[in-house]
Amino acid sequence: MPNNEIVIKGAREHNLKNVDLTIPRDKLIVFTGLSGSGKSSLAFDTIFADGQRRYIESLSSYARMFLGQMDKPDVDSIDGLSPAISIDQKTTSNNPRSTVGTVTEIYDYLRLLYARIGVPHCPVCGREIKKQSVDQIVDKIMELAEGTRIQLLAPIVRGRKGEYQKELEQARKSGYVRVRVDGIVYDLSEKISLEKNKKHTIEIIVDRLVIKPDIRSRLTDSIEIVTSLTGGLVGVDVVGGEEMLFSQNYACPEHGVSIEELSPRMFSFNNPYGACPDCTGLGSFLQVDEKKIIPNDELTIREGGIRADGWNTLDDGSFTMIYYKALSEKYGISLDTPIKDLPRDAIGIFLHGTQGQKLEFKRPAEFGGGYWITPFEGVVNNLERRYQETQSESVRAELEECMSERPCPACQGRRLRRESLAVTVGGMDIDTFTRMSVTEEIAFVDSLTLTEQQLRIGERILKEIKNRLGFLRSVGLEYLTLSRASAALSGG
Repeated sequence: MPNNEIVIKGAREHNLKNVDLTIPRDKLIVFTGLSGSGKSSLAFDTIFADGQRRYIESLSSYARMFLGQMDKPDVDSIDGLSPAISIDQKTTSNNPRSTVGTVTEIYDYLRLLYARIGVPHCPVCGREIKKQSVDQIVDKIMELAEGTRIQLLAPIVRGRKGEYQKELEQARKSGYVRVRVDGIVYDLSEKISLEKNKKHTIEIIVDRLVIKPDIRSRLTDSIEIVTSLTGGLVGVDVVGGEEMLFSQNYACPEHGVSIEELSPRMFSFNNPYGACPDCTGLGSFLQVDEKKIIPNDELTIREGGIRADGWNTLDDGSFTMIYYKALSEKYGISLDTPIKDLPRDAIGIFLHGTQGQKLEFKRPAEFGGGYWITPFEGVVNNLERRYQETQSESVRAELEECMSERPCPACQGRRLRRESLAVTVGGMDIDTFTRMSVTEEIAFVDSLTLTEQQLRIGERILKEIKNRLGFLRSVGLEYLTLSRASAALSGG
């Protein structure tokens, strides 16, 4: 047997049919062919598997304890094979939250950079905002309507895991009576048990007040107590209104927008403290697409012009036709007119419902009879409701065939809260930075002009960012953006 050949006889692994093959050694060999032709079965499941098996069998029984034993492949014989290694292609993540920035961990350093040397601005007017004094916080609260009932809250824990029995006991010893844990008010005299591995928010209720002109002095004293407990953060629970959050750290003097102390989690779209509250950091929504529901407007409604999961059965006794006939009779909409010739508001009734107006729906006697009175929610609303409520992946997949991805209207696809997007380094927010190419990002970092204090704080972070961006450029990926979804990349 020549020493420069690998001879395979009778390979039958998976879809291989008694393949006999001779491969030259010390050469670069490429297997090509159609999908399913057996390339991987021959290379990985036959040749590599046997080479790896032989190598592991040559080791001591003690060493084999720590290595996974591979099964002998379905093959008559393989000769001339040495111990083998396999370099397999790593597939990219299909997680919609995964981006180039998170995979390379550059985004982690960016979050740290913006939290440490970022300059916060008002998300409304864009002006740079600075720390709020106690007097400014009092003035803002006193603007509430007279008679408004409020609770002053001291957020001592915000969105962190732990049991926090020591903190609760300290609050009890300090004379406080009530505490709000995860939105629920407890009396501190009762036993409060928190799950160690769940995130909790704990707010001590320092004072309860009714807004009147003569409470300014008491309000000031109470706010000073709150800030001493929290390090500058003040929560105001307005009974019957929206909660307010003030910070001695950052607030806009004109619009009253407060930003808490900058932290890396504020810039993470995978954390509720940084993610856009509307899209939870995804940057987009799956919404029902009317073009997918009505793929052919030449058809009539009776012919199935409206195509959607759960609305495709058009027999006379089907619920779909019962609804359609009732709408046709009530609003005078023909079911036999091509959809393109129907008025837009008529189509809107079928798609978006009767807006709360009740209709009587009758089932033909030959199909069991009966009637019911209810509003019609509309095909679009029905699909969206079912998509939110279903626990079945197969149903969810069918409903997604009627949907398309749309940018989040709140963040415009930028994933983060507006307060986080209002923090800049070198005049640029974190989302704008991640949307540039690697080449542009390196140029921006190199051209940054920082104060002596900012440079002292951020020097090592910037060095790490530049090193990682430089690596992407050196391997030929300078065209990528850090905001690009991992699922949009090829496996290579």
